Amino acid sequence: MIGQTISHYQVLEKLGEGGMGVVYKAEDNRLKRTVALKFLASSLTSDPEARKCFIHEAQAASALDHPNICTIHEIHETAEGQLFIAMAYYQGETLKEKIQKGPTCLQEALHLVRQIGEGLAKAHDKGIVHRDIKPANLMVVDSRLIKILDFGVAEFHHQSPLSSPGFLVGTPAYMSPEQASGKPVDHRSDIWSVGVVLYELLTANRPFAGENESRLIDSILHERPWPIEKYIGALSTPIQKAVEKMLAKDPNDRYQSLYELLCDLDSYEKQTRSASETRVMTAPQPAVPSIAILPFVDLSAAKDQEYFCDGLAEEIMGSLARLKGLRVASRNAAFQFKGRNADILEIGKSLNVQKVLEGSIRKGGNRIRIAVRLINTSDGFLVWADEYERELADIFAIQDDISGAVVTNLQLQFAGACGPGSARHYTENVEAYSHYLRGRFYWNKRTTDSIKNAISHFEAAIRIDPDYALAYSGLADAHIVLCLYGRVAPAEGMPRAMEAAQRALRIDEWLPEAHISLGCVKAIYQWNWHEAEQSFMRGIELKPDYAGAHHWYAINLLTPLGQFDKAVCEAQRALELEPFSLAIHAAVGLVYYFSRRYEDAIKYFKQALDKDPDFPANHFFLGQVYVQMARYQEALDCFQQAMHIDNDNTNMRATYAHAAAASGKTAEARALLEELLTLSRKQYVSAYDIAAVYIGLGEKETALSWLEKAADERAYLLSYIKVDPILDRLSEERRFHTVMDQIMGHAVSDDAHGPQP
Repeated sequence: MIGQTISHYQVLEKLGEGGMGVVYKAEDNRLKRTVALKFLASSLTSDPEARKCFIHEAQAASALDHPNICTIHEIHETAEGQLFIAMAYYQGETLKEKIQKGPTCLQEALHLVRQIGEGLAKAHDKGIVHRDIKPANLMVVDSRLIKILDFGVAEFHHQSPLSSPGFLVGTPAYMSPEQASGKPVDHRSDIWSVGVVLYELLTANRPFAGENESRLIDSILHERPWPIEKYIGALSTPIQKAVEKMLAKDPNDRYQSLYELLCDLDSYEKQTRSASETRVMTAPQPAVPSIAILPFVDLSAAKDQEYFCDGLAEEIMGSLARLKGLRVASRNAAFQFKGRNADILEIGKSLNVQKVLEGSIRKGGNRIRIAVRLINTSDGFLVWADEYERELADIFAIQDDISGAVVTNLQLQFAGACGPGSARHYTENVEAYSHYLRGRFYWNKRTTDSIKNAISHFEAAIRIDPDYALAYSGLADAHIVLCLYGRVAPAEGMPRAMEAAQRALRIDEWLPEAHISLGCVKAIYQWNWHEAEQSFMRGIELKPDYAGAHHWYAINLLTPLGQFDKAVCEAQRALELEPFSLAIHAAVGLVYYFSRRYEDAIKYFKQALDKDPDFPANHFFLGQVYVQMARYQEALDCFQQAMHIDNDNTNMRATYAHAAAASGKTAEARALLEELLTLSRKQYVSAYDIAAVYIGLGEKETALSWLEKAADERAYLLSYIKVDPILDRLSEERRFHTVMDQIMGHAVSDDAHGPQP
């Protein structure tokens, strides 16, 4: 076959051979790329089961789009009827080859297993169980990137299995007990196999042994794995427990999803990193330079430049954050010190940064004076200071000069990364830029009036510069939030958000914020869950450290679909990136609330309230938890605190009425209901809110009628119909399921805990 041209592929050399077929390296003559061709063995060409299995492999892998899963280009058939799969060609070594060289260090082993887990989690989300995870099917390419290969015995759920109970598929040494005994398997069998791979990476030995296959399977079914310390000495307790949990005989005792495992690995790595950073703080030459950009101080006579001071600090922060080799404290972290006159050493300790950039702005007419200082947080030593007095039109050059000077004084090594002055400003018009900064300033205040002000300034920026992509993205976010707050009807606000996000992407398709905004609209307004996920994933791919992307992905897509394990991981990732964000604390709590993990939800809402007792949403969300726990008086107290801060929020009033009705205060609930109905004739009140009150009153038919109206108006909170505890009382009603089917449609994956057998 070598040298032949099959279809548009020229076969170059043989790569390997197995029971099902043979793999060749080939050149794709059309697209001028190297590929791998996997041919079904000629002896099996006429075997219908073998052909079915071979086609199934291509279908399973091609259904997935993930950087840790092999890429399938096509499945084809020669003139002689021999099937072959064209797939990406990878150069590297398999984990089998790597393990043969000896044990892998813990850090590298966890890095590899994390990638395996992320790739398999994607497969599990699609209802696909690999069933043959082993080192030979895992390849390391480009030094550290894992590719999961060979989906030949993978199984789709909701499809007839390729093998019957009692018939073994897979590789015995890596089979779970249920797989080895011929029982039906689900995604937790893959988790077992990943545990075996991790064990083998760490020790270069397998956890179970036997002189023959029968003895090996008996060991898997009945014996404990050999202690890891037998091979490598003591192992970190959290990792030891993780391995033991993956290798639990009973699937119910294992991790119930790979997202749980990934969360544990996150926690371990975070603890390790924190301990390392604590040690680094006392070292003379810290390994990773770090800095916080404090909000600049307004020294203008009129004291009317707060938006400009905050905005300039954020722009410099964003410019520096793009540079490799520098860790920049988040906006929420740095801005907690705004107006506090805090000691530099205190700031450094709180934010775990080595240097702080602080500054002041004095603006008069068209001229601006900016003074900046770079200070060591360890001893308060002034590293560098400068003043810039120029025309306002030079503001972009000033930003670049400040960023460049910071880089020079930190002595960063960029190794080919973008250097000082390479940050993109998106507009060269100073007036448009000024409106954009005002828009972000009001956006960050997160009140109804401030969001409306933000919209005005974003629109002004766009009128001046119609190609200002960031302004369109900000406009999209502002319209979305007004809808989330229940201040604007979805049919009014969401199309505007969609139009703004799409316009931003037409100008700059690489703008991550716009992809995230688009994902939100597609999820919570259009209920187009599949396209929404694509938008979220694109935004995260473009900017992995964008906390807002992980936050909105968790709460606006994963949670409505019931993918709680993954939602917790994404929300926790957002919290790691923005540990001082009250909204993200609320998001973690909400995921736990919707998953009925009420004690965990309470913990996060109370943590947020400890940070800021005047943040109304967390009082409100805490009250919702108490309602579900039948702690009605505590719930009503929380709602009253929330409404004292935000007294025109109709959803808060409706939920208070729901709780009052549930606690027996029917008259109070009906009075509030009448107020809401009267108000709805003057302004937008979500039909969902009215339905919630009727649910509390026990009037199911009326509640269902309002729920149907909520679906017609595409009410935001109805996105959570599948998981909302308030709606549980309607879950047996046919009309309820009709509405739910309308909303959930063809969801990406609607399983809260992974595929089921």
